[in-house]
Amino acid sequence: MRLARPLETLIDELMKLPSVGPKTAQRMALYILKASEADAKRLARAVIDAKEKIAPCSNCGYLTDTDPCLLCIDEKRDSSILCVAEEASDIIAIEKAGFNGRYFVINQAFKLMDDNELDRVTLEKFKTKLAAGGIREVILALNPDIDGEVVSRYLSRIAGQYNIKTTRLAHGLPVGGDIEYADEITLRRAIEGRHEF
Repeated sequence: MRLARPLETLIDELMKLPSVGPKTAQRMALYILKASEADAKRLARAVIDAKEKIAPCSNCGYLTDTDPCLLCIDEKRDSSILCVAEEASDIIAIEKAGFNGRYFVINQAFKLMDDNELDRVTLEKFKTKLAAGGIREVILALNPDIDGEVVSRYLSRIAGQYNIKTTRLAHGLPVGGDIEYADEITLRRAIEGRHEF
């Protein structure tokens, strides 16, 4: 069935969002059309404002509308612990878990398996932070895939040059998960990362 051109365009644009398939995009588009004109304009304005006003913090790379960001100017945070993450969305999750140190967000795709070179990952700010002193531990919070593993090893070598302890997030079984459904790598890491009960 043919849809009105503006509706098709809206659905196509919504399908570009992560985890949004055709049916979800259609439901969202129809919801927007049913919304009041004021609500639709607020949504559009919020998207435009976020796009125009949000940028990576020049200090840590987290997304912010002030520079430096609120996390960087918070004097109550532990400046001796630096958590390295791939994207700002990772910081949101880590913050919810109660982490109270400092951050460094790479904010750069490193798909090394797709022939991207590790040298293209910009890490000068990371090196500058380590060279400035005061950091006693670097926590590597990169995704547990091949690319994350390679970059983690690279970052660990850099931190080692400054005699800084490097740790990484524990890997293992999720709470509520069944062992029989765990993949081999997750199960191996859970066994290797076991601790006394």
